[in-house]
Amino acid sequence: MAGLSGLASTVVAAQEAEQGDRNDVRIIEVSGLLDAVLTDFLLSEIDRAEEQGALAIVLQVDSLGAVVDDDRFAELATRLRDTTVQTGYWVGPSGSAAEGATAELSSVVDLVGVAGGSRIGKTGESRLPAGFEPAFGSATERLRDQVIGAREAMDLGIADEPDPSLVTEIPGEGVTDDPLVAIQSTLPTFLVGLEGYDLQQNAAGDTVSSVNQEFLKIPITSQIFHTVASPEITYLFFTGGLGLLLFELFTAGVGVAGVLGLLMTLAGTYGLATLPFRTVGLVCLVLSFFAMAIDVQTNLPRAYTIVGLGLFTLGTFFIWDGITMSWVTGAVGIVGAILYAYLGMPTMVRTRFSSPVIGRRWMVGSQAMALTDLEQGLSGEVKMSDARWSATAAEGKIAAGQTVKVVATKGVQLVVEPATI
Repeated sequence: MAGLSGLASTVVAAQEAEQGDRNDVRIIEVSGLLDAVLTDFLLSEIDRAEEQGALAIVLQVDSLGAVVDDDRFAELATRLRDTTVQTGYWVGPSGSAAEGATAELSSVVDLVGVAGGSRIGKTGESRLPAGFEPAFGSATERLRDQVIGAREAMDLGIADEPDPSLVTEIPGEGVTDDPLVAIQSTLPTFLVGLEGYDLQQNAAGDTVSSVNQEFLKIPITSQIFHTVASPEITYLFFTGGLGLLLFELFTAGVGVAGVLGLLMTLAGTYGLATLPFRTVGLVCLVLSFFAMAIDVQTNLPRAYTIVGLGLFTLGTFFIWDGITMSWVTGAVGIVGAILYAYLGMPTMVRTRFSSPVIGRRWMVGSQAMALTDLEQGLSGEVKMSDARWSATAAEGKIAAGQTVKVVATKGVQLVVEPATI
């Protein structure tokens, strides 16, 4: 009998282990654009919740859209719809937003809530796969271009309307005067709508949950890629990386700026591979640095610098296709480019060539041949030891082909006069 009892206990324990912990709610943060990294994480957590028998998984959403490809988005929507675990979708805390295709995922879960002060909608063209009902029913067309708040979401049946009797104390009074909106304005009171989730009072009189809550975020290694693949970070990394590479091109040797510039450019390129961008915008950004580089060689910002800054501004406005970037980020990029072209690079070039070690002062007294007509105050070229150098006449004019002597250096330019025999 003892053996049979032990065997029965073992079977029961195995069954419980197989069923998992039905007292566990997994709350997954969905922040930023829904990209491939975040989608993979959500799919893996759905699988884990099913395998471990969790009570529910809840998406805590603050996202302005999805940039994942259609196949992966369809896979995620299908898994959320068909999973055996309860699913929830909460747009919160107050001030959060669910827009674009990310908002459409609210139509495939069991429980939906919008915190007071948050919004949902502005989906654009639907990305739900064939076989799915319109995300917001009769309001689907309207919400393609508009967003709505918590109260209107309940009125339209987009968000579930909670039962006020579920809680005895409604927090969030500063958010709204609507008691039903207030219930959904904090995560614990929203979760009361899940089957098997209750709020209880402990011995101290505090309201506590009857189930375990596990808050989940993307692992730090994946978070790095997810963060880089945002419009703001990609833009700053890509343009900043190009700027550092150009800076390194005009310095002596390979230093920290070159290595950092390469890493930033590679990170920005990864972001561009993930996000939808316009080719014309990208080309404008790249060409802007080529244009600025022409004037950097003369150490005097002129027409090419203006052209470069114009291209940079156009690229900033036209780089993204279907997604938005904070105007603050764009302003920082444009102002940074102006300071870079008119202050940073000229200062660096002057500093470099003022050094007697790596500069041009050693050339003073050397002879060269004028390749172009030279005139005081105007730039021309001379040839010395098979190398071409920017030069200007110390005074008057010097004809092309004449032998000249270097009498001084002025920044990156040689100052010459006719050589005497």
